[in-house]
Amino acid sequence: MPENKAGKILTILKKRYPGFTTALLHQNPLQLLVATILSAQCTDARVNIVTKELFKKRKTAQDFADANLKAFEREIHSTGFYHNKAKNIIAAAKMIIDRFNGKVPDSMEKLIQLPGVARKTANIVLSHGYNKIEGIAVDTHVRRLSYRLGLTKNQDPEKIEMDLMKITEKKDWARLSDLLIAHGRAICGAAKPKCLECVLGKICPSKKIFYPK
Repeated sequence: MPENKAGKILTILKKRYPGFTTALLHQNPLQLLVATILSAQCTDARVNIVTKELFKKRKTAQDFADANLKAFEREIHSTGFYHNKAKNIIAAAKMIIDRFNGKVPDSMEKLIQLPGVARKTANIVLSHGYNKIEGIAVDTHVRRLSYRLGLTKNQDPEKIEMDLMKITEKKDWARLSDLLIAHGRAICGAAKPKCLECVLGKICPSKKIFYPK
């Protein structure tokens, strides 16, 4: 990777979080798809608690497609926004059966046809479910850190994704997302970033905003 700012950030974070990957527990692309949809506005830890029991009961796309909406809402209630999540997961499962022969699709073009699936979710399923890289998953952590680190001036996730793709090599796209998420959780929180503990402090333009002295 060229020694640009993004390259330096990746090098530093790789050393700080070796081996970090998605925290969503899953055994196949279907489980990852469901878990990622559930993770919207919810912690991965909470999602893992819910899916631990959910995946014992519902193992196939047909199991989710056949779910009673009200019963399914109760099963995922604690992840928040459960009305839309339940509706989208059931509808996505039905589409997977009707259009994709019961298999979660493995391309961006097809994944984003599924209800409740935008580029972020699709990128996570592709990278961690199929080991395919088509873009960069931009969640709230990636969005916040990309802006604070000066890697983008945009706030729209898709524009941020395009900005990050321009300044990093494709082989690092999934890793960049994972590492920014890890750092966002551990150090660079939304309300009180721990700039004095941050390994990126020397190259982060936002440190002087939170710690002007």
